[in-house]
Amino acid sequence: MPDRWLLALVARRIGGALLTLFLVSLAVFSISLLMGGDAAEAILGQSATPEALAGLRAAMHLDQPAYLRYLEWARDLLGGDMGTSLITGMPVSATVLPRLASSLQLAGLTALVSVPLALALGILAAVRRGSLLDRAISMATIAVVSVPEFLIATIAVLIFAVTLHWLPALSSGRTIETPLDLVRTFAMPVMTLACVVVAQMIRMTRAAVCDALDSSYVEAARLKGVSPARLVLRHALPNAVGPIANAIALSLSVLLGGVIVIEVIFNYPGVARLMVDAVSTRDLPMIQTVAMIFSAAYLLLVTAADIVAILSNPRLRHR
Repeated sequence: MPDRWLLALVARRIGGALLTLFLVSLAVFSISLLMGGDAAEAILGQSATPEALAGLRAAMHLDQPAYLRYLEWARDLLGGDMGTSLITGMPVSATVLPRLASSLQLAGLTALVSVPLALALGILAAVRRGSLLDRAISMATIAVVSVPEFLIATIAVLIFAVTLHWLPALSSGRTIETPLDLVRTFAMPVMTLACVVVAQMIRMTRAAVCDALDSSYVEAARLKGVSPARLVLRHALPNAVGPIANAIALSLSVLLGGVIVIEVIFNYPGVARLMVDAVSTRDLPMIQTVAMIFSAAYLLLVTAADIVAILSNPRLRHR
């Protein structure tokens, strides 16, 4: 019975995520229609004849009702066909997938640096609650959260690239052959993104661990003489896994928005910069695909955190 209950909760979370993704796809397609413009004219140019425009509109199914065009677009997207770019005439997948790999590399390196550091500082601040160390960590996180990503990136460029000449100002077009090349290419983008991600994750991790430490079962263990280290590792942390997983997921989802600014400032060849270029050129198939990728990644993070929270909740496991 408990297994069925847990499976039902997990199934509901996954079903809710799929429903949300469907609604997002409707919104993305509708907004792309509201952006206006004639895709056939964008491809053939303003000097195209009416007959050529009509023929291309029919070939692209632009003469069909909006709901039929949506169903065809959604069917193609589910089948892996992302469409054709209106600007380059190439398949969208040929452009998006290499850029997506670059963005995932940047996000992965940022997470590799941010998650262990934020968890360690958040747990340490919660354990030493009220101490000078806790106040210093809290003040530092508030200060970093208050500063936008573009300002942190600009300051990093001025200090490390312009003044000290330690790192390149741009991260594109560099061949990575040695660990030093890897550090020089990703140091400033990762450092800028990590500042925001770590600051938010520290605050949410600290709050989750503090709630666990204030619970009745931890207080009972403390009265039994359990050592502070065992109190945290065996009693507080296992019951704070759900909130910590949500903290990690919500913090990493910041990368989806923050990475756009960072990729533009550092000229990093990622999918977020591709989105900016597609908006400026009104390349609707590219905009639709990248928007769906961002939405799916966000929903994947949040849903995974919800499932971890469900599976780690002892009250649900023993219901």
